[in-house]
Amino acid sequence: MCGITGIFAFNEIGRMQLIYLENATFALEKRGPDNHQTFLDDNVGLGHRRLSIIDTSNAANQPMSDASGRYTLVFNGEIYNYKALRQELQQKGYTFKSEGDTEVLLQLLIDQGKAALNKLHGFFALAFYDKAENALLICRDRLGIKPLLVYQDGDKVLFGSEMKAILAYSINKQLSKTALNYYFQLNYLPAPLTMIEGVSRLLPGELMEIKNGAVKRELFYQLPNPVEDGHVTDLSFEQAGKKLVNLLEESIAERLIADVPLGAFLSGGIDSSIITALASRQTEKLRTFSIGYRDDQFFDETHYAKAVADQFGTEHTVFSLSRDELLDHVEEAVDYLDDTFADSSALPVYILSKKTREHVTVSLSGDGADEVFSGYNKHAAWQRARSGGLANGVVKLGGPLFQLMPKSRSGKVGNLFRQLLRFSKMLKLSPEERYWFMATFQQHQAVQNLLSPAYYTWDESIKSQYLSKLSGSSFNHFLYTDTALVLPNDMLTKVDMMSMANHLEVRVPFLDHRVVEFANSLPAHYKIHGGIRKRILQETFRDTLPAELYNRPKKGFEVPLLSWFNNEMKHTLRKEVFNRELIEEQGIFQWSAVAQMQKRLTSFDPGDVHAQVWAMYVFQRWYKKYFLG
Repeated sequence: MCGITGIFAFNEIGRMQLIYLENATFALEKRGPDNHQTFLDDNVGLGHRRLSIIDTSNAANQPMSDASGRYTLVFNGEIYNYKALRQELQQKGYTFKSEGDTEVLLQLLIDQGKAALNKLHGFFALAFYDKAENALLICRDRLGIKPLLVYQDGDKVLFGSEMKAILAYSINKQLSKTALNYYFQLNYLPAPLTMIEGVSRLLPGELMEIKNGAVKRELFYQLPNPVEDGHVTDLSFEQAGKKLVNLLEESIAERLIADVPLGAFLSGGIDSSIITALASRQTEKLRTFSIGYRDDQFFDETHYAKAVADQFGTEHTVFSLSRDELLDHVEEAVDYLDDTFADSSALPVYILSKKTREHVTVSLSGDGADEVFSGYNKHAAWQRARSGGLANGVVKLGGPLFQLMPKSRSGKVGNLFRQLLRFSKMLKLSPEERYWFMATFQQHQAVQNLLSPAYYTWDESIKSQYLSKLSGSSFNHFLYTDTALVLPNDMLTKVDMMSMANHLEVRVPFLDHRVVEFANSLPAHYKIHGGIRKRILQETFRDTLPAELYNRPKKGFEVPLLSWFNNEMKHTLRKEVFNRELIEEQGIFQWSAVAQMQKRLTSFDPGDVHAQVWAMYVFQRWYKKYFLG
């Protein structure tokens, strides 16, 4: 796990940017505290920060060049099947000086070019330079587990694992109005957008080739289309469950390879519990880690995690935090973000990563299962909406009543009314608009009211790009769209940024591409049936996991924002968000909409306003740091 950056200059003006390579490399220090080096060759510069995981010796440092000096590689990630690939290359006559995966990847790219990418098991972002051809290949892994950003103009191409590296070069910073509009709808940015105009994210499975002055972007991998909902498979439900267990066991076995201490996140949910159960069979004494909230029992799930840890004999550590301890980490977590990202569950992930890193360097995680196998309330809502019937009609008619009731995520009753109101609204929409409604915290009109006319602009093409993956009201295509939109842009961005801020590598066994492809081949009723979400995971492991994990509400990895905003963070918000003088001087937002947010925070019906306020808070701190600092 590392951080990479670099430049490919087209002319002398572009070459002048090479003086910033060291600064760009240094900007990625958190991603790789163990070693840093740079490579320069006329019009190309490559930088690398290393977090040593496999072969911790100096022989595996990067940038890494072959014996001839023609080829050079910088690489972020892990190639889990590197030993098998190494044997394959040795049979062809290749020799190796190191014991890790980097040299194997270098030699494989030399041998097979970009065709090598589809042979890799793992997650990666890389840049591969061919001096003789003056060509550069950069790419991002199949599912977007590792990030890669690029900036291109007529003089150069810049790339980096994080925006920090791109901004370390001398580029003109301009706020992207298109990104601003999407951010305040989704609370994150869908690739290829970033908040800086001209900087884009590679899509999952996308590569960029630079050769002979030409730049070409293409997908080297696309997740196969899922089967239609009515599909009948050759595998019975039980047979599919057994195959899934085998695939997960293989995936976990590969992800246990490390030359440093390794553990696993254990939230007490089904997903992390499955990872713990399977990993504990393959390692002598697995270390597991949970985070809990002493002051907010509604969000605390550590007793479920302890039940799992006890059953599988793991060496379990619980980080039980007070509200004050959580608040102590807000600014440092938010300030690490170098692009706007307002999923508030990033905060506990940051703290969990920070605490876990005191014990291990690598952690397994259950991330990805919700998007791939159907784990969210919205998935059940989608199925209910498709089923029709009298109950849907009653809920649809009850919208005006639900509008009058108190709604909040911070309690059972308020959360129920919040969900009923959203469900009543979505029933009136087409499948495409229904999906977008369920994905957003603010609708198009609300964002238009929030932004000043000078900053409001709407580019429908980004939304259409993602909704094109939605085939009518098909449930499997609903998951497929989540895998394209929510997974890489929200969930994986959160885990990457917050773990890398604490130089911890997080591995995600559910997102082995073979596991995801298998899930896509299964009929919808294997994933959700009779109100049971993640059915195949739940039923397959029912006799393995503690009984108390079943029939419990899914709460997510949330923090008590509403309470904070009305108490401990009240003064901070008045200064940084609800500051009329600041808002009017800035000119980005309309004060009337911001004042309405403030009013709703203390009303009996706050709804999702806490998420909107958090998005404002994150944006204002980011804007102050990168545009006013």
